Amino acid sequence: MKDRLVYSAYALGWAALRHLPEPAARGLFDGIADFAWRKRGKRVLQLEANLLRVRPGLDEAGLRELSRAGMRSYMRYWMESFRLSVWSRQRVARDVQVEGFEQLREAMESGRGAVIALPHMGNWDLAGAWVALEGYPFTTVAERLKPERLFDRFVAFREGLGMEVLALTGGGGNVIGALARRLREGRLVCLVGDRDLSEAGIEVTFFGEATRMPAGPAALCQRTGAALLPVSLWYDGPVMRARIHPEVPVPAEGDRKEKTQLMVQAMAEVWEEGIREHPEDWHMLQRFWLADLPVRATVEAPAVARAVHPVAEPSGEPAGEPAAEASGP
Repeated sequence: MKDRLVYSAYALGWAALRHLPEPAARGLFDGIADFAWRKRGKRVLQLEANLLRVRPGLDEAGLRELSRAGMRSYMRYWMESFRLSVWSRQRVARDVQVEGFEQLREAMESGRGAVIALPHMGNWDLAGAWVALEGYPFTTVAERLKPERLFDRFVAFREGLGMEVLALTGGGGNVIGALARRLREGRLVCLVGDRDLSEAGIEVTFFGEATRMPAGPAALCQRTGAALLPVSLWYDGPVMRARIHPEVPVPAEGDRKEKTQLMVQAMAEVWEEGIREHPEDWHMLQRFWLADLPVRATVEAPAVARAVHPVAEPSGEPAGEPAAEASGP
């Protein structure tokens, strides 16, 4: 019964909201965001705790203002995602502006392939649609959702945007091996890389505190010679902006573990800068720093889940209260 209700809620969103006039849809989702923000549920409180690490000097009024903006940004992601399938190519091109695209183009034209690594900022589905329209379809990984029909629908939606979606588990294949093959073929892989709560995640310093991030993007680049390009995303009025940062190189010295740690820390520092500039667009409504995690949250995850992190697994329902402790919207 619960699975049926969850699927029905998403199906209703796709069927109805994508055809609403833009101002009505935006007003509806702003209202949902404000309702959740006023309710001050555990996800909103966690968002505020996370934002206080980013902006430690904020007083209570400033923190509340920032968390309200954060909830509106988070719900904007959902509103856009429900409507993205009916956006024209012209609309996507108009509403996404990218800095540093030449770095991706150079990596792809060299035949090396590339890994785009993103934090949970802005709307990576929209950014992915833009990249695919520029002539670079890519492969990503999605956590298998329940009910199965919902997972199938998310996969079909993202494949319609130009993505190849590999199931993190239950797909009957080696996800890491498949990603490595795509990169050796000179293709593009996109992964979210800012949150990993398994014991095997790489411990990094982020805003002065310890957390863990997935090793997957850095490890894949070491294994295949692909370029590792961290990206930050943020909203600027009606436009979503993206910045493709310079390649994170493989260090010349150290063993594989040491090289991976240095590369993941370098990505963390790039994302730290982007999140500091645009904290309201960092959609982190879950516990993130190790100091906030209970012991039970650090049990070892399956090997595949430790190695890569999906770019496309919803962390919550459109009502603003995530259904499970997942890694992203």
